[in-house]
Amino acid sequence: MQNGKMKPENLSRRSATSRKLTTGCEILDGCIRGGISCDSLTEIVAESGCGKTQLCLQLSLCAQLPISHGGLNGSSLYLHSEFPFPFRRLHQLSHSFHQSNPSIYANHNDNPCDHVFVQNVHSVDHLFDIMPRIDGFVGNSKNRLPLKLIVLDSVAALFRSEFDNTPSDLKKRSSLFFKISGKLKQLANKFDLAVVITNQVTDFVESSDGLSGLRIGNLRYLYSSGRRVVPALGLAWANCVNSRFFISRSDDIIGKDRSAKDESGSSSVSRRAQRRLDIVFSPYLPGNSCEFMITREGICAVQA
Repeated sequence: MQNGKMKPENLSRRSATSRKLTTGCEILDGCIRGGISCDSLTEIVAESGCGKTQLCLQLSLCAQLPISHGGLNGSSLYLHSEFPFPFRRLHQLSHSFHQSNPSIYANHNDNPCDHVFVQNVHSVDHLFDIMPRIDGFVGNSKNRLPLKLIVLDSVAALFRSEFDNTPSDLKKRSSLFFKISGKLKQLANKFDLAVVITNQVTDFVESSDGLSGLRIGNLRYLYSSGRRVVPALGLAWANCVNSRFFISRSDDIIGKDRSAKDESGSSSVSRRAQRRLDIVFSPYLPGNSCEFMITREGICAVQA
């Protein structure tokens, strides 16, 4: 420990040996070495429509899997600030998840959605009102699976309009970043939880020193939908998360398949946009990437 903080090498060692939560896709799990790590904060950055919420919904279901299947044998708390919540898509994924795991859901009436608890979050103040109650929620698990995953989707939406671009507001905002991440890290460490936070992107405006200031972690720059982007909330927030994954999409079409069903459930010609997950930074993961697509049944990687 240094000044009450864990040394980076200790965090790296702990994260590398922590329990992992499967993404539900073997190839994607291989890319991030087993899945989402417990005892730390994992951020997923992407523009709207790239699949970050899709991945979070899938993780919320996968958390219920037994440890032998890559799950956490637990329930999920989904803190949602992007309205409306996609209940229809969750039920669609839940149905496929139920059918794919007959040995786990032996009772035909079992509903995986019953173990995904959704809480709307309207503001930063509302989030701070909710957080103290999470401790009690984790401990009170007599009639359900213990809480093992917290999703905050998205953190950027909470700060969208509450703060101005003034020095005092930026300082206050940074302080709130550390309070939010500090509480989430405390919960992750105390209860051995996986914590996943989504973040949005903003367009990159090139500065006088060119792209030198844009290099982030393992990537020279972030590029999605034909434009350069940066994660929202700036460097102050970047210092609050342990791992950052970036999801991008392009206009290239992976393929067409008249028999496949896309995320909307259509059985006609499927035109799947190319999506890619990159590891931007992590204390225990090297740079890596994986292409994937979103189907009716969920996220699955594209085999090379």
